[in-house]
Amino acid sequence: MAVPFRRVSKTRGRMRRTHYKISENATTKCPKCGADVRPHRVCTECGTYKGKEVIKEEKVSE
Repeated sequence: MAVPFRRVSKTRGRMRRTHYKISENATTKCPKCGADVRPHRVCTECGTYKGKEVIKEEKVSE
């Protein structure tokens, strides 16, 4: 197993870690109901994907 010859300085380590950023999840609007939805996923509000109903909504009878 390789062992570093010299200790990595604080600046060098921090410069390397500048790219370890957390990014916000991308969202789009559902064309049917307008809810925020992550790309390539079924809409949790209306149950549609690419204009087709994938999850059937159950009607609550009162």
